[in-house]
Amino acid sequence: MSWWLVVWLSAVSYGLKVLGLVVLGGRELPAVVNRCLALIPAALLAALIMKDTLTVGQELVVDARLVGVSVAAAATMRRLPLTAVLILGVGSTALVRAVAGLI
Repeated sequence: MSWWLVVWLSAVSYGLKVLGLVVLGGRELPAVVNRCLALIPAALLAALIMKDTLTVGQELVVDARLVGVSVAAAATMRRLPLTAVLILGVGSTALVRAVAGLI
C-alpha cells in the first residue's frame, strides 16, 4: 500500500465527517438512528475479532484460538473483571494447544 493511498483515504474520511457536520448542522438525529449508531462500534469490534479468530490469510481455520475467544466471551457474559477474562482466554488457548501438542 502506498502512502498516497493512505493520504487519500484519510482525506476522504475527514471530508465525509465534515460533510456530515455541514449537512446536519445543529439538528439532532432521530432517537432510533442514535440507538443504531451506538451499536455500530460493538458490532464492528465483534466482526474484527471473529475474522481474526477464524482466518489465517485467506483460509478458514478452526483452532485453539476459537476456544480462547469462546471462554473469554463466556467470562465476559458472567461480568468477570477484564484481567480474569484475559487470563481465562489466554490460559484456555494455551491449554488446548498444549493438549493438542502444538506448543
